[in-house]
Amino acid sequence: MALGPETYDNPAAGPERVRRLFVYNGGFLTQSRVRRILRLSGYSVHLGWPRATPEHNDAVAVWGHTPTAHRGLGVAKKRGVPVVRVEDAFLRSLHPGRAGGAPLGLVIDHRGMHFDPAQPSDLEILLATHSFDDTALLNRARGAIVRLQEAHLTKYSGFDAEAPAPAPGYVLVIDQTRGDASVTASGADRARFLEMLVFAQEEHPGARVIIKAHPETTHGFRAGYFGPEDENDRITLLQGPVSPWALFEGAVGVYTVSSQMGFEAIYAGHKPRVFGQPFYAGWGLTTDEFPVQRRQRILTRAQLFAGAAILYPKWYDPYRDGLCDLETAIETLAAQTRAWREDHHGWVASGMRLWKRKPLQQFFGATKPVIFEDDPAKARATGRPWMVWAGKAQVGHAEPVRIEDGFLRSRGLGAELVPPLSLVCDDVGIYYDPKRPSRLEKWIETRATLRPDQRVRAARLIKALTEGALSKYNLKGAAPDLTGLSTAKRILVPGQVEDDASILTGTDAVSTNLALLKAARGANPDAVILYKPHPDVEAGLRLGAADASALADHVLDRCDPMPVLDVVDEVWTMTSLLGFEALLRGVTVVTFGAPFYAGWGLTEDRGDVPPRRRADVTLEGLVHAALIDYPRYFDPKTGLACPVEVVVERLATGDLPHPGAGNRLLSKVQGMFASQSHLWRGN
Repeated sequence: MALGPETYDNPAAGPERVRRLFVYNGGFLTQSRVRRILRLSGYSVHLGWPRATPEHNDAVAVWGHTPTAHRGLGVAKKRGVPVVRVEDAFLRSLHPGRAGGAPLGLVIDHRGMHFDPAQPSDLEILLATHSFDDTALLNRARGAIVRLQEAHLTKYSGFDAEAPAPAPGYVLVIDQTRGDASVTASGADRARFLEMLVFAQEEHPGARVIIKAHPETTHGFRAGYFGPEDENDRITLLQGPVSPWALFEGAVGVYTVSSQMGFEAIYAGHKPRVFGQPFYAGWGLTTDEFPVQRRQRILTRAQLFAGAAILYPKWYDPYRDGLCDLETAIETLAAQTRAWREDHHGWVASGMRLWKRKPLQQFFGATKPVIFEDDPAKARATGRPWMVWAGKAQVGHAEPVRIEDGFLRSRGLGAELVPPLSLVCDDVGIYYDPKRPSRLEKWIETRATLRPDQRVRAARLIKALTEGALSKYNLKGAAPDLTGLSTAKRILVPGQVEDDASILTGTDAVSTNLALLKAARGANPDAVILYKPHPDVEAGLRLGAADASALADHVLDRCDPMPVLDVVDEVWTMTSLLGFEALLRGVTVVTFGAPFYAGWGLTEDRGDVPPRRRADVTLEGLVHAALIDYPRYFDPKTGLACPVEVVVERLATGDLPHPGAGNRLLSKVQGMFASQSHLWRGN
């Protein structure tokens, strides 16, 4: 009896020929994600009795060294079939499995289990025999290590990365759950943990000792080997959810029996003192109290990480329902972890239109529902983190996080009530207002220097955006007919919504579409000027109509502007995002306002750009800040927070839900009110 693959939309995504795995552990039956990863890795899960024949090549799967593993081991011995051991990979989820949540990857081992030194595992053989002389592989390892540290990711990442760590100068002793399989496999017990605690004190005279409790202990699922009875004036039991990376930074020594934190301590720069026999011991990167004699090879940190985290596990991509590389898995966990860390206290939101509330609930309310309250006093009284739509922020909204659409928003206009795929959350200011700093400015300054892996990621993103002809709204307008266009210098002038916040806060002398056209024509009397009205204005939803016939050679009505960027030499703009999109395509950009992308050495700026923007930033650095670091992204297909690459793929393929008739009706009503407001203002 086969189980699992039929519950997914794409059961054929795995290998054509699969190996049957017979299971006698309930976890294989209840965890569909586990079955799916196995299926994609070439296995199908079954109940019944395996057969040891060439036609079937069956095996028994057991989950690590769980108490129920003996059932499968007994069946395998009786039926004469091999055993395949399965366990969670080293990056799992936000919270321990007992708290819910599906694993991000598995390790599937045909020799043993990586934490059991009784016999070599596939991982040990890999570490002992692989050449590890591939420069690209080791560079990937180094980049991934730094990315994990930067995002404060670990096996269970559901902790506040900003939670304060103890003052530096302590010895870090790592507790584990009582009866943990890796502890038992190492022959350790409570006495071994107490011995380790003694060594930590004796080898660091006078230093404070911090015992880090296991996440399952702090969640109340299982007891640890240490407890309050082990505390004294020198020893503290730390049960708070403090980032392991923050703890490593302040530690003068790290002590462990077999915890995965010992592995992480290695690539945080420590040489941990190990009192068990975990997979990472014996390769010259640890001080081993009980060495595994057969492990004699010396590895670098990058080599150990490449073997254990890149080559050994099977990583899963929930957005594409397929196996993936480590980097994709890291960004998956990073996106979901960021959302949890920012949202788990719950939000109160002000200035949000009714139609926006459902998308905002999807973005920010997965852990705790968002409370919508427009009265500032009542919003503050909730005690929750407070957000306000940036354009609605008033004097009474001094403290909130400001929310706005991101730069890869949707397929369709926000004014037509198409929900966003990206939103920005700014706790400093907001990107379109140059009168004050913004979180985006700080990200751009940070990305003036990029690591090699960051540069590669940003370059790939630029390529995907330009090859997919993607923009903020990705409208379905036809490509303009530009045949016979003069070979003179070609300038694209994008029109804007004239009461847009970026115009009101970020422009001075040139603040209307007509003024921009006059400036472009005056400076370039012989150029071919192409004027592209803003789509919201064309749709009659916003203000900004201008008679461009006397100043522009061509008016590009209701067209897709992306093909135009391929044939123009320059873009002249006030603050339009089209200027940023032009930079991605190598087009010269002249600005008359202070958009977020101005002032960093990438544009010719004729407006008043804040002098605080002094860093010289590469295009890749700007893209990393604006499209990777700053926004949050939401995948409407899976209902999960996601990395930017998923949204780019959804926009490129059009694989997105479409707004219903209700949204279209509301947008028409909104357009009617906008038109009436325009007439009223004109009078």
